[in-house]
Amino acid sequence: MFDADQLVEECKAAIAENDSHVAVKEIVERAVSDPGAVLKGLGEPTRAGVNKLFVSDDLTVLNLVWGPMMTLKPHDHKMWAVIGIYTGREDNIFWRKVKGDPDGRIEAAGAEAMCVGDCAPLGRDVVHSVTNPIPRLTGALHVYGGDFFGHGRSEWDAESLLEQPYDIAANLQLFEDSNLRTQAA
Repeated sequence: MFDADQLVEECKAAIAENDSHVAVKEIVERAVSDPGAVLKGLGEPTRAGVNKLFVSDDLTVLNLVWGPMMTLKPHDHKMWAVIGIYTGREDNIFWRKVKGDPDGRIEAAGAEAMCVGDCAPLGRDVVHSVTNPIPRLTGALHVYGGDFFGHGRSEWDAESLLEQPYDIAANLQLFEDSNLRTQAA
């Protein structure tokens, strides 16, 4: 059976041994390979949210639940990350800075559709946007090699694709806005 505390302890041990997403990916991959156990351990998601399982200076473990059809604009983390899907789907568009653009715009560089049981590592410099493309909640384990809530990061304007400071409060509000839309429907 999946145990969130055990997941956190395994991730802590892995990064203490080697501050790399490689070992953490194996841990998250093993967890989401049995999505039914994760659902039983965490409970069926009932609302969108960024649910903290553990936060420290060198590790953050989240049970992240995307609302139906929810999208986050391009952003970076300034740390490695590992994402594992246990219910629903998460689509990522990967971005890169446009060479020679004096304004620092970004352009699409690839994409990945993640389904139940999929697990993906993201390097420290990855810029991505995320969409839950289905009309129900998506649940994912997100593990970060640092304090997800404390590091200065960037996001890019959805229309102009220009870089700006990451607004954690506005991004957390997107989850609440999704819950309001779901309740109204």
